Parts: sequence; structure tokens; C-alpha cells
Amino acid sequence: MANVRDYRTRIRSVRSTQQITRAMKLVSAAKLRRAQDRILSARPYARKMLEVLSSLAARARPERHPLLSRRPEEKVLVVVITADKGLCGSFNTNILNRARAFLNERMGSAAGGEGAGAGEKIQVDIIGRKARDWFRRRDYPVRRTVVDIFRDVSFEEARGIAGDLIDLFSRGEFDAVYLVYNEFKSVMQQRVVVEPLLPIPRAVFGPAAFGEAGAPEDYIYEPDQETLFAALLPKHVMIQVQRVLLESAAAEHGARMTAMENATKNAGDMIDSLTLQMNKIRQASITKEILEVVSGAEALK
Repeated sequence: MANVRDYRTRIRSVRSTQQITRAMKLVSAAKLRRAQDRILSARPYARKMLEVLSSLAARARPERHPLLSRRPEEKVLVVVITADKGLCGSFNTNILNRARAFLNERMGSAAGGEGAGAGEKIQVDIIGRKARDWFRRRDYPVRRTVVDIFRDVSFEEARGIAGDLIDLFSRGEFDAVYLVYNEFKSVMQQRVVVEPLLPIPRAVFGPAAFGEAGAPEDYIYEPDQETLFAALLPKHVMIQVQRVLLESAAAEHGARMTAMENATKNAGDMIDSLTLQMNKIRQASITKEILEVVSGAEALK
């Protein structure tokens, strides 16, 4: 049976852990504020980019651009984005479970080869250490791995990743590119999203871009619409990749802050429980000593 000294040792250990989790919560809160500021500052540019693209798409025959060409999805690339670190609750687990379900769905059942994605060629791009470690232990075709980019998400990193994806899609090596990541909704909520990146979905531009609405007003462009369209579409893909990376970084910090807050609270509850048990043992020991003294005094009489 544990004695008072054992309980004191355990309480000191739990209190040390509580200090660590509290410090990690504060660090994640500070990083989350910076990540939120970056997302909010990037949204106006992204919205204006969509407005310009929608206007151009209504006049420049966007179906002729390679980034909008839709082909049968025989070769699919799935980009899975997780964190580089753990201690963030179910953040990474939710992404990897959703990615596995999506990959298995597209690849079809291994036994009969039947399913929505039977016969497709699937490859995976990995962003984040947790995804890299998870896919190392499983038999999925991994094409590329990128780690250590969430310390400071920059446009240069996003441009490098997006440029590689654009080049692969334009050359016809893949017919579709999908992203699997955690979308930042709030500090308490992150939503796993599977969304297409390439070809650029038509919903981005609205019905007017493809002749499904009234004729839009015309403008004079310099250079011509097709040249502008060809220059802006790759930038749109790069901005979307940067947005996804920023969303994932903010969601990671929010999940870690919530997890560390719960861990700190649980450590406090454990300290209270251990203190109560220690006091009971100490009280029982004191009572036993008193009884021994009284019994000895009675024996002397």
C-alpha cells in the first residue's frame, strides 16, 4: 500500500506536468493569435482575386485553359496535410482517418476491385511529420514528402508546392488533385475537409463564367483576357495552397490549446484526488499512533 511519501512524490510529478501543459497552452494561444491575423489579412486579397477571375472567366473561354480542363479521373493525387508535432488532441488522427477512408474509397476494395474508384491510379503527397510517420507504416504510394514548413508558413513555400502540382496537372501526369486538411472554424472546433484543388472547380467562378447567366458587362483589357487569365489562374492555385496551410496551422494551434487546457484541468483534478488520498492515509496513521499511546497509558495503569 502506498504511503504518504509515495503520494507526495506523485503529486510533485503531476504538478510538474501541469506546469508544462499550462505553458504549452499559453504558447499555442500566442501562436494562434498570429495565425488568425495572417488568415484575416489574406482573405481580402483572395476575395478580390476571385472577383477578377470571375470577371475574366465570363469573357475568356476558361474551358480552354489547362488548369480548368476536366478529364476522367484515372490518375489522382491526394495531398494530406497534418501537423509536425503531436499533443494536439485528435487533430492528426481525424485527418489521417479521413484520408484513409478517401484513399480506400477511390482505390476500391482490394479483394474484388469494385467501388467508386476501382482501376484508378492513386498517389499521395505528404505535408507534415505525423502524416509521414503514419504513411511509412502503411502500403500507400507516396510521391513526395514535405516537413517543417509550419514554423513559419510563407508564400514562397506555398508557391513551391503549388508550382509542382500545377506542373504535374498541366503535363497530364494527374487528372485531379485533392487536398485533405483541417479547416479552422474556431478555437474549439476544427473541421476535416476534402476539397478538389485541380482542375479548378467551376463553382469558384460562378454560373456567369460558363454562360449559365445573363451576358455580363464588357471591359477593355490590356493585355488581352486570355493572357491575364493564364497569369492569374496559377496565382489563384498558389493562394489557395497558402490559405490551406494557414488554415491547418491555425487549426493545429487551436486544437493544441484546447488539449493542453483539458490536460491542465485533468492534472488539477488528479492532484486534488491524490491529496485527498494522502490526507486519509496520514489521518489513519495519526489515529493509529494516538490509539497506541492511549493503549500504552492504559496498560501502565
